[in-house]
Amino acid sequence: MKLREWLGELNYTLLQGNLDEEVTEVVYDSRKAAPQTVFVCMRGANVDAHRFVPDVVAKGTKVIVAEHEVEVPADVTVLRVSDGRDALALLSAARFGYPARKMTTIGVTGTKGKTTTTYMIKAMLEACGKKTGLIGTNGIVIGDTHTPTANTTPESYILQQSFARMVEEGCEYMVMEVSSQSYKMRRVNGIHYNYAIFMNISNDHIGPNEHADFAEYIGFKKMLLANSDVCLVNRDDPHFDEITDGAKAEIKTFSLEQSADFTAEAIDYIREHDFVGIGFTMNYEKDGEKRHHRFRVSVPGIFNACNALAAAGVCSHFDLPEDRFEHSLENLHINGRMEIVYKSAKCSVIVDYAHNGVSMETLLKTLRSYHPKRLVVVFGCGGNRARDRRYDMGEIGGRYADLNIITADNSRFENVTDILNDIKTGLARSDGKYVEIPDRRDAIRYSLEHAEDGDIIAVIGKGHEDYQEIEGVKHHFSDQEEVRKAAAELGLA
Repeated sequence: MKLREWLGELNYTLLQGNLDEEVTEVVYDSRKAAPQTVFVCMRGANVDAHRFVPDVVAKGTKVIVAEHEVEVPADVTVLRVSDGRDALALLSAARFGYPARKMTTIGVTGTKGKTTTTYMIKAMLEACGKKTGLIGTNGIVIGDTHTPTANTTPESYILQQSFARMVEEGCEYMVMEVSSQSYKMRRVNGIHYNYAIFMNISNDHIGPNEHADFAEYIGFKKMLLANSDVCLVNRDDPHFDEITDGAKAEIKTFSLEQSADFTAEAIDYIREHDFVGIGFTMNYEKDGEKRHHRFRVSVPGIFNACNALAAAGVCSHFDLPEDRFEHSLENLHINGRMEIVYKSAKCSVIVDYAHNGVSMETLLKTLRSYHPKRLVVVFGCGGNRARDRRYDMGEIGGRYADLNIITADNSRFENVTDILNDIKTGLARSDGKYVEIPDRRDAIRYSLEHAEDGDIIAVIGKGHEDYQEIEGVKHHFSDQEEVRKAAAELGLA
């Protein structure tokens, strides 16, 4: 492959060399540099890859993409670009032959609900026999292969590589979570979505290494509406007008509360001996005909009616047997998202990723709707994150839970005791009842050992994660495994 064949969508200046160099790969990690690779220099929060140029040239790399002039031998080609991250995204797409354009693509953004909604879409499409790839917080899913990822939306090269694998394995559809950070870090540059969903937005992801303020946060979120053909937007979100202002996409709406293209009515909270979830009827119009579908969704909560409404709304655009959508949602399982891990006549235990005040409040208010005898919540907070999150979660736990069992989460480089003291400050604001058990395994066991008939126990904060991070080291830990283990040891299984 000639270098020039990868440059069709890249804005660059040729500083030296020629565009007929033979190239086989794009790299942004200097350790992977080799002959026939294109090395893209990017500036990170801690490392500027430009300083590794001498190393990659020594390894035989003949093409450098940089944001400024670099000193290299005369036989090395140098392209100057304004943004190395943007260049990586566009070069990666070209290197893999623009694989996203060979599938129907669906992007989902929002402060809450991205993961659940993408899994709902995937389940509905696959129920109709359509192989679908998925990328998001829980990882990359292609067929039976699941690959964990470090970010909700991976680096651009990994994205394009994953799209290529999806195409190779016969995926007709691709659905992915599109985070605000992915636009800020240029990971999704060059990707255009056939369909998109904007679930909601609230005051989160603001702070060091995230967003400077809410204006920046919503600004990057809105970029999805400039890079999609059709976007379904939540009409009930208080920021609806700001979200849709200046949108290039065709806007369609969904709502639980008002007039919209897709609406839900007859919403029921369902708690049966073998099913806990939400029911609703979706109303919409297609081909000039008013249509109605009744759904039973096997993840609890009114917000999951909203998630399912958006997912079904997108899928209704496809020429598929819509009756199969209903069965797929009734049997839905999403790791760490309102996941019912244990259920008996005595109590139900739910594992969820809720790790901030907004998501915790939504979760606990939802579980209150199922009228438990007691609502018990097991939670901590991550270390080296904004302290306000701890105060908020403590206050919300005190307000909505009958018992809070406060414990470790990912303490990172902080002392667990200090984190718990901050949570207790929040609990004091609402006079919440609590038990302090720093060891998370012991805390989960305590919740089951002291369960009362009719309790709902929520173990929150980690969701799909299978580790605890302590002093920079990740140790295996799964809330789901610990719940099942404790139930078995206590004779509750």
